[in-house]
Amino acid sequence: MAFVIYTAPNYTENAVRFIRTLANLEGVRLGLISQEPKEWLPADIQPKLTDFQQVDDVFSASQLEAAAKLLAGRQGQIHRILGAVEQAQVPVAQVREALGIEGMDVETAHNFRDKSRMKNLLREAGLPCARHQKIISKDEALSFANYVGFPLVVKPLDGAASQSTYRVGNYAELEWALSLNPPTPTREVLLEEFITGDEFSFDTFSLEGKPVFHSLTHYYPNPLEVMREPWIQWQVLLPREIDIPIYDDIKKGAFETLDALGMKTGMSHLEWFRRNDGSIAISEVAARPPGAQITTLISRANDFDCVAAWARLMIFGEFPKVERKYAVGAAFLRGQGTGKVREVQGFDQVQREVGHLICDAKIPQPGQDKSLSYEGEGYIILRHSETSVVKAALERVVSTIRVILG
Repeated sequence: MAFVIYTAPNYTENAVRFIRTLANLEGVRLGLISQEPKEWLPADIQPKLTDFQQVDDVFSASQLEAAAKLLAGRQGQIHRILGAVEQAQVPVAQVREALGIEGMDVETAHNFRDKSRMKNLLREAGLPCARHQKIISKDEALSFANYVGFPLVVKPLDGAASQSTYRVGNYAELEWALSLNPPTPTREVLLEEFITGDEFSFDTFSLEGKPVFHSLTHYYPNPLEVMREPWIQWQVLLPREIDIPIYDDIKKGAFETLDALGMKTGMSHLEWFRRNDGSIAISEVAARPPGAQITTLISRANDFDCVAAWARLMIFGEFPKVERKYAVGAAFLRGQGTGKVREVQGFDQVQREVGHLICDAKIPQPGQDKSLSYEGEGYIILRHSETSVVKAALERVVSTIRVILG
């Protein structure tokens, strides 16, 4: 049996899903490295772990390597070491190289993590992406703004999930964003032109450099707008019809992007725009499974377990044959204001009107803390064979349900 190590900083809902899947995977003995004690895991998972090692910082390559060596000393050769969190990709790759474990190397991991480096590689390959510049001072930021014009996006070089990412529309907003994350020679900040258009994702499973499965989702609206407007309840739609001519350009562009960045075997999550003139622009791509319930959407649209498929791909180099059967969408339930969840209004009405379409749901509970994410305090996932039915139902959910805080 293959001895596989999984790394997780803490036991979020998503992390537990990945750990449970790996622990139940046939042919795998699972070792876990985490910052949290094993005893904090759900009771059904703990006895299924072959081994465990706690560290202070799961994003420290030296701590990860030391922990992996301890696990290997007790369990034998490590077949794979994996992580699904964006910030773990480089340190996990460093451990692979240090211990001779198969998988993505450090240079390739940096291609996906360093957003400026990524965009330079895309431009060298002739792929469309936003104009950008790494800056180390306020003066450089002002110079870039004078050249490109507003609006701009200010973000970390290694950001994820729109964290510390800001859309700025003038010099005052630019100075405000820079004050939150001051650029220095040792801590560069990335500036990009703001692309106007509809935002999507493109998710790909690759095996030995060849795409074996792809999917896409449409964001309503884009995450930066959701971050700016706390009243918006975000929607993500996975249409049933994705292999149609309107998406031929992004399919070609996405696969060329993965080639340019060096993707071999893994799952990637690419975000892109359809500009108002109809052209496409690549935003950025991560070499890991997506968040925002997109793995659940892919699972429901194709009637298979997306996380288990990722695990078998990464460990055994296998991928199942799947058929897209449904359109699927997620409506994220987001409270307005401050405080804890007091009540949820409108869910009974949603159940009466579109309950037959609901395949997954997490309804905010009284006393629950307000989320800091644009994903909000809960979600409802809907499924139907017709994309238009799912889109209309998503609109009905977000216009009906209200999460009351206080």
